[in-house]
Amino acid sequence: MDGQHDGPPWRRHRTDEPHHPRLPWLSTGLITAFVLGGSTFAAHAQQGERTALDPAGRALLLVTCLALLARRRHPVAVVCGTAAGTLAYLGAGYPYGPVFLAVAVACFSAVVAGHRRAAWSAMAALWAGHVLLAHWLYRWLPPSGDSAEPWGQELVIAAWVVAIVALSELARTRREQWARERAERAQAARRRADEERLRIARELHDVLAHSISVINVQAGVGLALLDSDPEQARTALTTIKDQSREALGEVRQVLHTLRAPGDAPRAPAPGLDRLPELVDQAAGAGLTVEVEGKPPRLPPATDLAAFRIVQEALTNVVRHSGSRRARVRLARDGGALLLRIDDDGPATGADAGGSGNGLAGMRERAAALGGTIEAGPRPDGGFRVLASLPLTVRHAEESEEEVEDR
Repeated sequence: MDGQHDGPPWRRHRTDEPHHPRLPWLSTGLITAFVLGGSTFAAHAQQGERTALDPAGRALLLVTCLALLARRRHPVAVVCGTAAGTLAYLGAGYPYGPVFLAVAVACFSAVVAGHRRAAWSAMAALWAGHVLLAHWLYRWLPPSGDSAEPWGQELVIAAWVVAIVALSELARTRREQWARERAERAQAARRRADEERLRIARELHDVLAHSISVINVQAGVGLALLDSDPEQARTALTTIKDQSREALGEVRQVLHTLRAPGDAPRAPAPGLDRLPELVDQAAGAGLTVEVEGKPPRLPPATDLAAFRIVQEALTNVVRHSGSRRARVRLARDGGALLLRIDDDGPATGADAGGSGNGLAGMRERAAALGGTIEAGPRPDGGFRVLASLPLTVRHAEESEEEVEDR
């Protein structure tokens, strides 16, 4: 039972209970006062032409206007009720005035709420009913001796009806457009959040996979030499300590963006200028790395991606290759940086075929910059990772979060 609701009780009731829109007291009160005041003024102006506005007529106007309180919860019933109340008021022969305002507001609310046919039908019934009252039923209805209304007046009323419906449709269209724009903005925000989570996941994977692989190898060396060569075991433990401290620092830097996304990073993002550190760390894990070529000046995003790709490739050599030697070649090919990481194999792990999360992360990094990654066994044995990264990053493909993190 306790697991059925999440969050504190003062927040649960807001989502567990059905939402009902608040009653529009203020607008309804203003409309009611205007209709009653305007009708009273119209009664004085039309004295002798229409039936005097008595308490029954005022009560009918009041009930018709107060029905607008429910226009958000029950728009169809309100538009039909206000149309019927307005017809009853006119059928009783009471003076013309702002009597159509209530049904106009009800029609607007119904159309905006999506009940277009009901609103159109109510307005059409109102106009048709007024035609019957003014040109046929007036003989039997008050005031006595009344004559038929001119058809020009019916055209004016029809024009008002069309204008009310058109304005309601325009408001509905604008609201739907605003709703779509809000949904698109929310979707874009979710997409940016997903991209940021993916970026952080890649960073954590690259940092932890490399560091833990080095620590694992050094721990094995330390255990193997603990009795026979204590000094070498001490060196392995020192490497473990340094590597773990560096990994913790990078993990804190990545996680800091989650706690304070608006703050600038405390340390610059790693790049190929730290390639000698990777070589030293690989040497501590028993892997000799030969580096050929120097990288050109790179954009920060490309520099970070290149560093992580080399880091992940060397980590895979440590974890999945029987070779203790790897070669890293850096070259420029037109507008792209070429990275090639080779080892002579043979493969020793179940994930050495190139289907692990690390290779997927490398491909995602390259694709995000418009580059490519090829990874697989070489014809002569061993394994090769070949990356092509653009030297200029297209602005449209850079997110604001990546720029801020740099």
